[in-house]
Amino acid sequence: MNHTARAAALGAGALLLALSMPAAPASAAELPRIDLRVLVVTDGGPATAALTAELDGQGTPYTTVDLRQSGRPVINAAFLADTVDGRARAKFQAVVLPNDNPFGAGSAEMAALASYEQTYAIPQVDAYTYARPEAGLQTPEFSGSLDGVRAEVTASGKSGPFGYLAGQVPFEDNAPSTNESYGFLAKPAPGADFTSYVDAPIPGAPGAPGAAGRGSLVGEYRHDGRRELVVTFVYNQHQQQFRLLARGIVDWMTQGVQLGSSRNYFAVHIDDVFGADDRWDSELNCTPGDVDCPPGQGTPDPIRMTPDDAAYAAQWSKGRKFPLDMAYNGGGSELFREENGGADPLADRLIADRGQHRWINHTYNHPFLGCVQDVSSVPWTCAKNPDGSTRYTSRADISQQISDNRNWGQRAGLPLENAELVTGEHSGLKVLPQQPADNPNLSTALRDNGVTWLGSDNSRDRGQRPVGSALTVPRFPMNVFYNAGRASEQVDEYNWIYTRKADGGSGVCENSSVATCLESPLDPTTGYQDHIVPVESTIAMGHVLANDPRPHFIHQSNLAEDRIAYPVLGSVLDAYGALFADNAPVVNLRMADIGGELRSRAAWDTAVKAGKVTAYRIGNKVTVQAPSGVTARATMPSGTAQQLLLGTRPFGSAYAGRTSGWVSPALLQSRVTLNLPSALTAGKVAAERPDVPKAAKNLPVPAGAATYVKPGTDGHTPRALPAKR
Repeated sequence: MNHTARAAALGAGALLLALSMPAAPASAAELPRIDLRVLVVTDGGPATAALTAELDGQGTPYTTVDLRQSGRPVINAAFLADTVDGRARAKFQAVVLPNDNPFGAGSAEMAALASYEQTYAIPQVDAYTYARPEAGLQTPEFSGSLDGVRAEVTASGKSGPFGYLAGQVPFEDNAPSTNESYGFLAKPAPGADFTSYVDAPIPGAPGAPGAAGRGSLVGEYRHDGRRELVVTFVYNQHQQQFRLLARGIVDWMTQGVQLGSSRNYFAVHIDDVFGADDRWDSELNCTPGDVDCPPGQGTPDPIRMTPDDAAYAAQWSKGRKFPLDMAYNGGGSELFREENGGADPLADRLIADRGQHRWINHTYNHPFLGCVQDVSSVPWTCAKNPDGSTRYTSRADISQQISDNRNWGQRAGLPLENAELVTGEHSGLKVLPQQPADNPNLSTALRDNGVTWLGSDNSRDRGQRPVGSALTVPRFPMNVFYNAGRASEQVDEYNWIYTRKADGGSGVCENSSVATCLESPLDPTTGYQDHIVPVESTIAMGHVLANDPRPHFIHQSNLAEDRIAYPVLGSVLDAYGALFADNAPVVNLRMADIGGELRSRAAWDTAVKAGKVTAYRIGNKVTVQAPSGVTARATMPSGTAQQLLLGTRPFGSAYAGRTSGWVSPALLQSRVTLNLPSALTAGKVAAERPDVPKAAKNLPVPAGAATYVKPGTDGHTPRALPAKR
């Protein structure tokens, strides 16, 4: 097929929730209102930026105070709390500070925060702080690079905020010559009420790697009626160690009662199923049969799966419990039958195993559905009408490609979702530089066929957008090339794209703003397994850990011959399984569900950013009010129920030790009311709090300590060019 080039706390949730209540209120009327909003105080460092990005990703409301701005709000009692309808209101359910005291000694703002936290039992996160007695720790026994360190979640962390992790928290070490992370390892200070949740061996410490030789990286410090989560390493929002811990940090600060949610998603689309893909020519350094080879050069040698490849795909999906999404072209099978006496063993095998996969309409025979391509030169251009306007594929031709393929799939008994469509090469949608606008006939053809979810290429068309009555579902391209069935072909093309001219490559990477050249060409024999697989699986894993539901896509050619897709996909799933507990499985959604998730998130995020969402907790009741038509996104303790006019119904579904999901007002209601499990607000536990207000300790941070940030990476492995489509 033709393709264009592309790119508790303390182990008990009950205790945490109980601590959000003032001690032993006299009556329900005296319970305060706690608004479900986080206060983020930032000094511009990467740690607070990472936590802000996590709140954005989860859809959790927050207010930012930037200490660098001269006109910023002053943090005082009036800023933090007031009274609404005669009831005391805490405006923030949690506080994030860049370190344990960013204001300096004797600060009135720190004193106001300390008093606020004592009064309303508001947790405080120290995003990145120096290990010292004021933070509940001894002075560090180690300070320096943490690259490659294998941190561990402690028993308290597993029974508390990090119970969704299996145990390991490996720190990245992507570039041995660069310090990517920096931190301090220290033990609790003598007499401090400090519980470590994540720790690591102290290099050279006596007794290492036992408990006596370990220092805290994340822990809870309880003092003066306050609770702080003390983090003693710096991070950015892309690094794996942060991505692993981000959910638990937010869960700790919100005490499991928050607007917003987070899950780990991974879905993989296989394009061109039943068809064949053109093969890379290592002599010509282009793909005969495709538009990147000058006309007449080379002989096409297409790649197509065999029945054994299809059987392996079904076996792999079943064994992994991970269905693949087969984007199919029925015309590819019909063409094969015409050329082979009516037989197509591949199609027979795939259809027999159809229940092991999900299926997506990819058009009947994969034509380019944008402008009519003039391929007389490389690169191709859009053909023109006599009046000079762009000549586009017609509405009738697009519609026929959609309907013919749907009808073929229905005759084959494929379990289809008729609202889903991925056009060949994402054609019909704009593609720069040749076609800067969508084919105007595409939207009408989509409407004619009831298509509401249209696949797009995230590398060139980021973000969901409308195309007529449909919404796009952006897909991540994986750098496993469509024109490679063998590992040697993948490495050869990879070397051509990612090496300098002096090293025998195209040199494209030398003059591109998005290019990173290899230090030297990859070994044809080992380069795929030793370099490409780790790089591509790391990139995909970054998407999985980022609460991003967008799917990835590769091609049927990658399931054929050397089956080069499986090492990448298996590496992602194996790494995930080693890092996460059973209560946080990877979520594999079909395309329509991904589209719906993205649509709901967009509406929710718009309402949150516009300040149109109101949410608060009073005792064991949470109230959420959003604009009409906007579904609320929330995470709550297990056992939470939605209040109806008569009775209740369970809220959300279980994930990572909480329940989360989307929720709208019930019939004849204008707002959502969620009832938290009564056991989580036991007055007995609240009454036993050592809630004795004391003056805040405003000792200065040692010079160069809490504000020091070691240079890190942006978290993305550099990539020279997008993969082929």
